[in-house]
Amino acid sequence: MAGREFHDGATDGLEALEPLDPEKIHSFSELLEAMRKTAFGGRRLGEAYETLAAMIEDSDCKVVLTLSGAMTIAKMGKIVSTMIDRGMVQAIISTGALVAHGLSESVGKLHYRHEASHSDEELFQKGYNRVYDTLEMESNLNYVEHVVSLTLKRINTEQPLSSHLLTRELGKTLAEEFEGPGILKSAYLKNVPVYIPAFTDSEMGLDVGTWAMGKRMDQARSQVKEGGDMAVLRALHQTCPVFNPYLDLNHYAEEVLGSKRLGIFTIGGGVPRNWAQQVAPYIEISNTRLGLNVQPPRFHYGVRICPEPDYWGGLSGCTYQEGISWGKFVPPAEGGRFAEVLSDATLVWPLLMVGLLERIPAKSVPA
Repeated sequence: MAGREFHDGATDGLEALEPLDPEKIHSFSELLEAMRKTAFGGRRLGEAYETLAAMIEDSDCKVVLTLSGAMTIAKMGKIVSTMIDRGMVQAIISTGALVAHGLSESVGKLHYRHEASHSDEELFQKGYNRVYDTLEMESNLNYVEHVVSLTLKRINTEQPLSSHLLTRELGKTLAEEFEGPGILKSAYLKNVPVYIPAFTDSEMGLDVGTWAMGKRMDQARSQVKEGGDMAVLRALHQTCPVFNPYLDLNHYAEEVLGSKRLGIFTIGGGVPRNWAQQVAPYIEISNTRLGLNVQPPRFHYGVRICPEPDYWGGLSGCTYQEGISWGKFVPPAEGGRFAEVLSDATLVWPLLMVGLLERIPAKSVPA
């Protein structure tokens, strides 16, 4: 058996770690930069900060933000609107619930801390909806429906609707009728499209559905002769909004095609993450089946904040490295740069944001 060789890390080109010296740190950005040269979760956070800053500072990179989880309920909504206002993101893909709860905030409504002494049965009777340790009042969501209805009255609903069209128009309503910040308001003012792939899985989706049925209410009641309200509801269920999700898919594809570089910043995972990433397979499939020759848009940068590990097999935990096999990401050997933090976003996202605000001046973004 051959004897061991005792190498020196420096001569092998390894990067030396450094003790984190709190007396030399005077800002969040300095702290995050120092954490990159530590270990474990701290190093992951530092690497995420450097990668996120790199994608935002890259003037040729279009950044896509994907959002899942109850981030607006958790009071992270102002972080999203600030990222839009500062030109850090150019497209957003989100769950509908997250946007709906953000709408609640945008029109001046409040969320409240849940006290363990209140049972869920009591909360239901009082009109409180619990999300872990926080409460959304049902009256808030009813007012959101008022804002949705106000918007639908203004637009031509005979044309096919899509989530990016509706979120843009909701943002216009907020900009014209309500004071204060908001995700959709900022997105409208900065011309950042907001897509909600699973639109019907949200309060807004239900609002649009009941709005369409409400237009036929008198007709349904006059036609139904027996069976009571159940029969009326079944008749109303034959009325659906003119909604075409492929308008979103193709609009998003057009937004990212031709970009010199793409970056993705993912909070959580789920449908928003996959929908954002499937654009490359969509173009590649089109090439194969339609005889086209279009360069598929792949992500050069990626930062993921999600506590789910990959060994559970769910998409939310899927690594960017795995996504390379699907043609969604540029491999590191070709310049791809990725970082993943397995943590609660409410813990690390604010730290990253404050560090970015210290480091990066606001981009000039056309309104």
